[in-house]
Amino acid sequence: MRRSVHAVLVFVQASFAAFHVFGKHILHEVDPMVLAALRVSFAAPILFAAAWFVERHRPAWRDLLHLSYLGLFGVCLNQLLFIHGLERTTATNAAILMPAIPAFSAALAILFRVERLSWLRGLGIVSATLGAIVLVDPTQFELDSDTAVGNLLVLLNCLSYALFVVLQRPVLERVPPLTLTAWAYVFGGLGVLVVAGPTLVATDLTSYAPLSYAGIAYILIVPTTLNYALVTWAIRRSSPTLVSTYITMQPMFAATFARIFLGEALGLHQLAGFVLIVVGLLLVVRSRQSS
Repeated sequence: MRRSVHAVLVFVQASFAAFHVFGKHILHEVDPMVLAALRVSFAAPILFAAAWFVERHRPAWRDLLHLSYLGLFGVCLNQLLFIHGLERTTATNAAILMPAIPAFSAALAILFRVERLSWLRGLGIVSATLGAIVLVDPTQFELDSDTAVGNLLVLLNCLSYALFVVLQRPVLERVPPLTLTAWAYVFGGLGVLVVAGPTLVATDLTSYAPLSYAGIAYILIVPTTLNYALVTWAIRRSSPTLVSTYITMQPMFAATFARIFLGEALGLHQLAGFVLIVVGLLLVVRSRQSS
């Protein structure tokens, strides 16, 4: 497997980790429906134009059905569930729940016969997932009436994203990655706009603080547009299990950012989490090379 795939996946998870920080700050001022509508309104036309310019592929009619449910799981439900969940729970809770994605992805890959789970790959997923849980310290998880709904929405978001990651692998045998991402955004974006469009139209977008505009710009350009294309590109060149296992790096990067920018010290449990995540990723990579 080319090193570029691993480099891309590291970048994606580092930038998604930053999304947790920006997103939680922005949602104090920006309605989650507005942010969701802005994301699809920005990304869909850019991705569609880029796909046509680079790949010039017209999906067959039978593939449009597959692209529509990828848009439902990967864009519509994923974005609406995550934004509303993040608004109703804590950033720590959201980080603790993210490691559910590799577990969901592994189970779904077996269920839909997209991959076979070897003992080495399974051990790697367990190690990386445990590392992420240890790193974010599950004792900080809050479960009360205020956060319970948010926790459930984030967990459903994890399941929805896992479906998106796994189900696109067979479609990538017929549809180029940028075209797949663009059409998924078109279908999923329409669903988002049906729900969130009226809120966006009724909102005065000139009233936000400068820092909120900077955060919105980052979310629109990197996690929303660039990362979706990069994830699909990586899945085509690797596997859903590998891509989803890299998600365990998100809390690792979040802890690193906190150390660099906030001066927070790294404890032994965080260092142990780092080690478990790295070992887990190495096992998953090794299992793919030996299969």
